[in-house]
Amino acid sequence: MNDRKRLALFFAGFAVVALILAGVVSYFASSDPDGLDAATLKGCEVVRAETGERLDGSCIAQSAEDHRLAAGPFADYAVGGDDRFTGIAGIVGVLATLAVAYGLFGLLRRRSKAESS
Repeated sequence: MNDRKRLALFFAGFAVVALILAGVVSYFASSDPDGLDAATLKGCEVVRAETGERLDGSCIAQSAEDHRLAAGPFADYAVGGDDRFTGIAGIVGVLATLAVAYGLFGLLRRRSKAESS
């Protein structure tokens, strides 16, 4: 088996493992706030109101705004806000990352071949 075929098999195996992990492990991700969220909420209390949640007290999170893509199809690591599709969002994320990496490596490889000629 030549080196090119071995490398292609390695990357194919890597992609398969990454997709399986993204599809399965995504369901075990915690929905609790992470360290950054917890740090920005220090000094505040989250109070549930009829209009949603509000912050009482004084903390950094009071000046936070939603990201412009907060209503996007993959916001909060779910498809359409439905937690049942967290694995699909993980798989789409892995596929997008692999596509961008493949494109960038392809461009770099072409440029390095052109420079060495």
